[in-house]
Amino acid sequence: MSERLRAADLALLSGETSRTPMHNATLEIFDPGESGFDYDALIAHIEDRITFVPRYRQAIRSVPGRLANPVWVDDPDFDLAYHVRRSALPRPGSLDQLRELTARIMSRRLDPSRPLWEVYFVEGLEGGRVAVLSKSHQILVDGVATVDLGQVLLDVDPGPRLLVPDGWKPAEEPSPTSLVLEALAENARSPRTLLTTAGGAAGAAVRSAGSVAGRLGSVAGALSNRRTAPDSPFNVEPSEQRRVVLVRTALKDYRRVRRVHGGTVNDVILATLTGAIRAWLMTRAESVGSGRRIKALVPMSVIDEDLEPTSLGSQVIGHKVDLPIGEASPVIRLHQVSYALKAHSETGRAVAADRIAGVAGFAPTTFHALGSRVAVEESAGVNLVITNVPGPQFPMFMAGAEMIETYPVPPLQPGFSLAIGVTSYDGGVYYGITADRDVLPDIDVLGQCVREALDELVDSASDARPRAPRGRKKT
Repeated sequence: MSERLRAADLALLSGETSRTPMHNATLEIFDPGESGFDYDALIAHIEDRITFVPRYRQAIRSVPGRLANPVWVDDPDFDLAYHVRRSALPRPGSLDQLRELTARIMSRRLDPSRPLWEVYFVEGLEGGRVAVLSKSHQILVDGVATVDLGQVLLDVDPGPRLLVPDGWKPAEEPSPTSLVLEALAENARSPRTLLTTAGGAAGAAVRSAGSVAGRLGSVAGALSNRRTAPDSPFNVEPSEQRRVVLVRTALKDYRRVRRVHGGTVNDVILATLTGAIRAWLMTRAESVGSGRRIKALVPMSVIDEDLEPTSLGSQVIGHKVDLPIGEASPVIRLHQVSYALKAHSETGRAVAADRIAGVAGFAPTTFHALGSRVAVEESAGVNLVITNVPGPQFPMFMAGAEMIETYPVPPLQPGFSLAIGVTSYDGGVYYGITADRDVLPDIDVLGQCVREALDELVDSASDARPRAPRGRKKT
């Protein structure tokens, strides 16, 4: 029997438009060294590892008449070379050129008739480096049956490893008639499934129709969001084009601030972003008066004792945090953010950074994808979504090449013109900022403000005496 899309998956698909493509991405930069890491090596590496994520060789097929939810089927024409593409920058390619390429790729929707993922091998970076940009539809990654492809591509040492072809052959694609018969039999066994399918199909039809009622509903939803969230330039319907900003900072700076002022690394990251948004708004001559706040949705990991350790799907929840952009003191901002997050840690369900970083493979790619799924369901009444995932603090390798930088590239949800992802890895903290190209043309300034806000916190810790630990887990 074919595996059907769940209601949550169907909602993701029906809510996707050309303005809000539902894919997450990760940009990784590698130093090939003597490994011989090139496009052909990447193809061979993915061909070897894709067996661990079989969903990446499957496509979605609809049931005639919408008698049941669509099903996953093996793509009979699966072509790895279609999904793994080669690109290049004019040598010597800069980080600015790379992020422009990334923005263009992020603006394009994935082909719904094929498996919903792509990987780009980008050559020509200065210093002989190369980049790998991977994007996967949110529907692919649920953390239970499927993790992100990026989680299985990286190794803790350069290898080499023996590539063993898995001999995969696609199962025969079901015919329209067989899909109908299977749906009828399933509905007969479970009338509730029929009702759920009918309701989901009706909802999908309404959402996908370009009717006046649908447009009015979008306007009403946007107005409702403005009523429940503080005013900000981040709650504007996005266009089809994106901007991407990449910022690299040092983890030791966050640890220094944490050691002096208390809290966690996560607190310091959010306080840095708070200061950066405050400074950026000031460059736009916008008010940042005392008491002004930005409400952020911060997906966070929790412990669910009912799940296996490798089942991550329901171990990410949304946590809403008020970022005090109206506070002038960086130290007070940090303490206010730390206090706001303290309630989450005191539930006893919060997961320490070292536990997340210890998940097999490079877990940040999967956790960012799960965080984006949570944001779709829980972003009402907030100004922006911030996903922050700790990664391993040691080098990782792909086909023998060392990964030297990694940037999350989060998607924009409907009603949002900004999204921020943060990943820590091997002594660095990497920010990936996605913005709408038309709504926020000056978003590059926010990247500079991130560095300045961190410098401000580091300066505040220079002459201060370290605080005594208060029993909270340092993450």
